[in-house]
Amino acid sequence: MLSRSLIFPSFADFWQLGKPRVVALIVFCAAVGCLLAAPAAADWPRLLLALSGIGFVAMGAAAANCLFERDRDAVMRRTAARPLVRGRIGHVEAAGYAVALTVAGLWLLLLFANALTTALTLATFFGYAVVYTRWLKPATPQNIVIGGAAGAMPPVLGWAAVSGTIPAEAAVLFLIIYTWTPPHFWALALYRRDDYARAGLPMLPVTHGPAFTRLAILLYALMLAAVALLPFAIRLSGWFYLAAALWLNASFIRRTWRLYRSDEAESDAQARGLFRFSIAYLSWLFGALLADRLLQWLTA
Repeated sequence: MLSRSLIFPSFADFWQLGKPRVVALIVFCAAVGCLLAAPAAADWPRLLLALSGIGFVAMGAAAANCLFERDRDAVMRRTAARPLVRGRIGHVEAAGYAVALTVAGLWLLLLFANALTTALTLATFFGYAVVYTRWLKPATPQNIVIGGAAGAMPPVLGWAAVSGTIPAEAAVLFLIIYTWTPPHFWALALYRRDDYARAGLPMLPVTHGPAFTRLAILLYALMLAAVALLPFAIRLSGWFYLAAALWLNASFIRRTWRLYRSDEAESDAQARGLFRFSIAYLSWLFGALLADRLLQWLTA
């Protein structure tokens, strides 16, 4: 007999399927992109609905990712408790949930943003749910470098929702997240490399070893430190952001240096700490962009 939880999935199961913590960061970065594009005050009700559309599509992409990766998730300790793996949601329900969220999000974007934002968001969905998840992730250790383009799109989507264009300033925000993505995910892959090996995924620590991965993380952290200063260099932000970026960059590089210098016994603990800090780094960096713009408005 089918269990009650399989027949009647709970709201919590569907909520978890959409990876809400990841989506919250996505929507936040998109909202910063909106604000930096300098919308009129009267536009914010429309933009809030557009941001909701971005969030819906992101949750749809996350649900599609869980659906496509359910067999791999079943052999990885990190993902073994996901609703699809545990049978709390069926494949048909998950597919319907992903489609419904994606269609609803695209409809909101078409109605309250513009055709450019809608098209870019659809391309981002395809890039993450299909190109990265289905093709790149099982094919190459550079999967996150190539596929990271989809994850770096939120501020571009937010900017496009306001202006209907993609200026150089939006491209700089894209570059920040794009450069942040490899060290963020490689830190996770480093201390979860046994999981990825069991799943047959060619993540960098599996194919090239922990020492090479630690070096790659350090080199990307140095690149990120330079890219994170671009908003100040192009006058998108002011001195407050510069001070915050310098402090965050120093903290990130210090942690990656400790990871690089660590031995095998302490490498996993260092990588776990770096992974957690990297999430805070991106949140605080974009929060500094937001605070800097608010300060500029208050002092204008």
